[in-house]
Amino acid sequence: MESGNSGSLDVENVDNGYAPDSAAAEQKALEDWLPVTGNRKAKWWYAAFHNVTAMVGAGVLGLPTAMQWLTWGPGVVVLVLSWVITLYTLWQMVEMHEIVPGKRFDRYHELGQEAFGEKLGLWIVVPQQLIVQVGVDIVYMVTGGKSLQTIYKLLCKSSCSLEVHISLWIFIFGSVHFFLSQLPNFNSISGLSLAAAIMSLSYSTIAWAIPARYGHRLPGSHSVVSADYHLPYGHKIGGDVMNIFNALGTVAFAYAGHNVVLEIQATIPSSPEKPSKSPMWRGVLVAYMVVAACYFPVSLVGYWAYGNNATLLSDGNILTFEAYPVWLVVVANFMVIVHVMGSYQIYAMPVFDTLETLLVKRLHFPPSFHLRLVTRSLYVIFTMFVGITFPFFGALLGFFGGFAFAPTTYFLPCIMWLCIVKPKPFSLSWITNWVCIILGVLLMFAATIGGMANIIVSASTYKFYE
Repeated sequence: MESGNSGSLDVENVDNGYAPDSAAAEQKALEDWLPVTGNRKAKWWYAAFHNVTAMVGAGVLGLPTAMQWLTWGPGVVVLVLSWVITLYTLWQMVEMHEIVPGKRFDRYHELGQEAFGEKLGLWIVVPQQLIVQVGVDIVYMVTGGKSLQTIYKLLCKSSCSLEVHISLWIFIFGSVHFFLSQLPNFNSISGLSLAAAIMSLSYSTIAWAIPARYGHRLPGSHSVVSADYHLPYGHKIGGDVMNIFNALGTVAFAYAGHNVVLEIQATIPSSPEKPSKSPMWRGVLVAYMVVAACYFPVSLVGYWAYGNNATLLSDGNILTFEAYPVWLVVVANFMVIVHVMGSYQIYAMPVFDTLETLLVKRLHFPPSFHLRLVTRSLYVIFTMFVGITFPFFGALLGFFGGFAFAPTTYFLPCIMWLCIVKPKPFSLSWITNWVCIILGVLLMFAATIGGMANIIVSASTYKFYE
């Protein structure tokens, strides 16, 4: 883990009439090669669809299940609070990107180093961010595989002569990323990210339009059923509490864009007269409008239509639960596949940046195509292997939502704001940040415990690699 403040150099303005020394030239050459800072020509709308792709992902598909455990009142409160708090903390990160004159904090850990010190900042931020980014990519491996499996089952129905296990579908989905991962930087995946953002809005619309159209009918059925909106208590209150905790983690997982927001902002050109925060914030606002248009209808309409249906509770993914009409669910699952392809790459780019920086600066490998080919291919293999080994979709959402997303999304930006901006004690800013910190810490503990409990339950009935 290399000190990252070198990335904060204003690389757009290096042509200032002075010849850079060899170290500065070498550093600039490296920054121009790395995936985060390799191209700084993005527009504000790039930021918009990159953020949509990063945020509106697998998490939205589990929100109706989360609502089943949280029920109407608490569920709506949690959804609205999460939207407001995470928009606030995202604004903080956009503002802090260039809060020190002459520097750009292009990576999350660089901002952490400014707030907590060179070494402590690395150890606080880097493990958390890597857990988030790698965790998302593993979950997206599972999501892509499950969507492929759902399409196969819906299309062949009873004529399926072969029951293909989820492991093979994850392998098929993951194989595509051996090629996509060789795209050099963020802007090189802008076309894929735009397609992914469009797909995310489209399949989210289908996910709530189906239950809105067919009301309280179960998938594939023309009969109307009564929807029970009470908390689905089981035989053990402890188990129900764990499921409620896991539902909180599912909501936290749905707001994941903070872990790549500085890296996305790094692709936007900046100067003292036109700082990057203005176009970046415009893109973030557009993205959050799309997030609201996706999350709230899927959560509320899905819960209204299906209530506490046991099948949806056990599946945790509304698109694998819905099967009526078949052709529309097939289209929606295809859209999910396209979206998670783009989202996987959005979260993988900062990981590639970290690995390639380490290999070049610490281990002195020359920056080359071969280095990228080996490093990125090994990363794809790793995420594919873990996804195949632990394909517990719903439980993974809750666990990663609590363990990793809550800190980096809900309260770590607030702590950094207190350290860097230093608002006056008991001012509105100071109080707001402490409220977010307290709520975020509570969410972290509850969701992590609930997610781990569900993983243990899922693992007890799972047979590996079948």
